[in-house]
Amino acid sequence: MKLDEDAYGAMILAALDGRPSPEIVERDDGFVQAASFHETYLAPFRRWPAHNRRAMRFVRGRVLDVGCGGGRVCLHLQQRGLEVVGIDNSPGAVEVCRRRGVLDVRVCPIEDVDKSLGVFDTIVIFGNNVGLFASRAKARRLLRRFHALTSDRGRIVAETRDIYGTDDPDHLAYHEINRRRGRLPGQVRVRIRYQSLKTPWFDYLMVSPDELEDLLAGTGWRLARTIESIVSDDMYVAVIEKG
Repeated sequence: MKLDEDAYGAMILAALDGRPSPEIVERDDGFVQAASFHETYLAPFRRWPAHNRRAMRFVRGRVLDVGCGGGRVCLHLQQRGLEVVGIDNSPGAVEVCRRRGVLDVRVCPIEDVDKSLGVFDTIVIFGNNVGLFASRAKARRLLRRFHALTSDRGRIVAETRDIYGTDDPDHLAYHEINRRRGRLPGQVRVRIRYQSLKTPWFDYLMVSPDELEDLLAGTGWRLARTIESIVSDDMYVAVIEKG
């Protein structure tokens, strides 16, 4: 991502410097939402959502942290003595990680992950970042690639949102538009804004457990369990294993 497009990275850098502000998410139908996620991006383990903390019990071996953001997962795993590589397509986020002490972090979008990074035992995709799979077709391509990049005991620990619990008419109308387009209902096209900066438009995918199982079919992965949030009934972490 170009520096003049890195609204997300600029927002996290500002939060790190004590100047937090809301993250503005703009959807392609004109829907706009402001959320203050900076506290989660930079939070120590004890302040993580409970379902995130529980899910970390399933992280083992050499780890790839996809969409590492402010580096919270990397820092926690380093404290546990695990080897972890963090990647993010945001140069600003990578700078935040480096300033906070992440030992191995790289500017790398999810679609550029390849064997040059080595072999991993666990791939962590937190912060609703299953969204980075973007679409049904891209998700299946990436899942097959992740299968080739992981050990025999390889595991994916990934967070997403089940969009079907909403009764918001704006979201329900968007789901219907997606169905008519032949897209998954939870596939959104968005961009992030911060002050005068804005990212390019990108697709972001949210799936129910049933939809996730459908995506996994034929990729060499299976859904082993889900860990639901006790605060937000639509968020969950999927523990995905080979087999």
